[in-house]
Order: sequence, then C-alpha cells, then structure tokens
Amino acid sequence: MSTGLVKKLRTAVLLGFVFTVIGLLIYSRIMAYSLAPTMKPADFRGLAIWEIPIAYLIDYFSHGWICLLFAFVAAGLVYEFVPKEAITKYMSSGRVAGYGLALGMAPFLTVCSCTMVPLFGGVLFAGAGIGPAITFLLMAPAANILSILLTGELISWELAGVRIIVSIVVALTAGIVISKTPWGRAIEKEHQQTVPTGQASIEIVKPPLDERLWASLKFAAYLAKQILPFFLLGLVAVSYVQAYLPEDIVGTYLTGVTGVLIASVIGGPLYTPTLVEIVLGKGMFELGMSKGALLSWLMGQPYDVANALAVSRIAKWKVVLTYMLIAWAGSVVFGLLYGMLSGSL
Repeated sequence: MSTGLVKKLRTAVLLGFVFTVIGLLIYSRIMAYSLAPTMKPADFRGLAIWEIPIAYLIDYFSHGWICLLFAFVAAGLVYEFVPKEAITKYMSSGRVAGYGLALGMAPFLTVCSCTMVPLFGGVLFAGAGIGPAITFLLMAPAANILSILLTGELISWELAGVRIIVSIVVALTAGIVISKTPWGRAIEKEHQQTVPTGQASIEIVKPPLDERLWASLKFAAYLAKQILPFFLLGLVAVSYVQAYLPEDIVGTYLTGVTGVLIASVIGGPLYTPTLVEIVLGKGMFELGMSKGALLSWLMGQPYDVANALAVSRIAKWKVVLTYMLIAWAGSVVFGLLYGMLSGSL
C-alpha cells in the first residue's frame, strides 16, 4: 500500500472520529439528553460509605462522557489549528489589537492556570506588552473552553455566559491597570526583546492534515491525563459532600454577602484544580449555595496561590499581588451583582 493512500486512510479515520464526537454532542442536544449527573442527596441514603463515590461516578459518566469527550477533542483541535504565531506578532503591536487577541485566543490555547504560566513568560519574552500578557494569563483559567462547556452542561448556560462576560471584564481590567503601574512598566521593559530587522522571512511548512489531526488528539489525551485524575477526585469529594453535608450549613454560610465573601476566599487562594471547581460548585449549589456565591467561587481560578508563586518568578510580586487583588475584587463585586440581578444572593 502506497504512503499516499495510507495518509488518506488515516486522515479519513481521524476525521471520522472527530465528526462522530461532534455528531454525538449534537444528537444529545436534539434529543434533550441530560449530560449532567442526576443523583440527589436523597439518592445516597442507604448506601454504604464505599458505595457512595462508585454510584456517583457511574451516574456522572453514564451522562457526562459525551460532553467530556467533546470538550477534550475540541481543546486539542483548537490548540493545534489556532495560529499561535499571531500571539507574539500582534500582542506587542497596537494596544487594542493586543488586548483583543489576548481575550480571544487565550481560552483556546490552554485550560488551566498552571499551563498558562510558561505561555505567559513566552509572550513577555517575545515582546508582548505587560497589559495584554496579564489579560492573556487571567482569561484562560477563568473562561477556557473546557470550563465553559462543563459549566453550561452541569450547572446552567446562563451561568456559563455570565462567567465569560465577567472573565473578560476582570482580565481586561487587570491588564490595563497593571500596564499603567510603574512596576508593570518595569517588568515590560525588562522582558521585551528587540527583534532584529532586515532578516529574511522564513516560510513555515505545516505538517500534513493527518499528522496535525493526530497531534491534536495526542494533545487532547495529554490534557485528559493531566486533568482527569483531579477531576475524578473532585467527583468523589462531591459525592460525599452531597451525601453528608447538611443543607442548612450551605444555606446559612454560602448565601448573602457573607456567602459571596467566603466563596471568593475558598474558591481562589485554596486552589481548586481545573474542572473540579465546577463539580464541587454544582454539589454545593444543589445543597443551597446562592448563584452569587457560586459565580464568586468559579471566578477564583485566576488568583490561586499555587500559580501566583510561579508567576512571581517571571513578573515579580508587585505585579502578582496587583492582579490577584483585582481578580478577587472582581469575583466579589460580580458575585454580589449577579446574585442581586438573578434574585439568588
């Protein structure tokens, strides 16, 4: 069999798999099939302590595997096919173009704050302004494609939409504010590099379609390997939260202004791995957590302490503390605002 025929067959198989995954998601939406787990606190009664997580995991994956598979495949495809050269080319040029690119592309290039750190350093060293770079750093963990899909499917698409809007406002605000500070401009000056002029342009030859499709699925598998172990632990924790956490405790401490403040603290600095914050938030929401507190909890991803330590090695602590303060304030302000507007503060 010729090499060309093998490549065509490989491309056809890979495209068939991708379109099958997309088709399954579309079919589930047409048939209004629930992609979220259906177990309620009452369903855990009578189960042994070791049976609780098993029952919940079976319930989740019997419903959620389609959305989860689509999310990882979509993340891999976008990561592979989005032109990353555009980031370093345009984020250091016009301010509006730089911020727009940071907001538009960051959610598709990574899915959690930990993997954003090296990319953040990369765009700074490549000549990006500190403002667009900070916006780039904060946008992905707050509103990446995996978290938005899971938020919409597991909780509500209303909340997913609000999460995108709030993420844009917070990331943009942090980037603009830091770009105006002396310490922000100092970091920008330190990391910006002068690109030599007069060099001949180099034509980048892209791999064949079958190789790019395979690379996208390999990246999807890499994401799954990095995220799913924590996600499974999160599901186990949620099963016990729903089974044993008294509803009156959640309804008392995770509602109102106090609830938003508590959620903003435990949702960010304590660090919840990507996607785990969604299943934990869903569990607490079903036990009585208000919508305002839930949004504040979900918006904690950009200012967790674990990744702030890594960013401080690149941008120094003044920059880190500035964006952490802005992100925290945003989670509180928008949590209160959303709670009041939705009638669930």
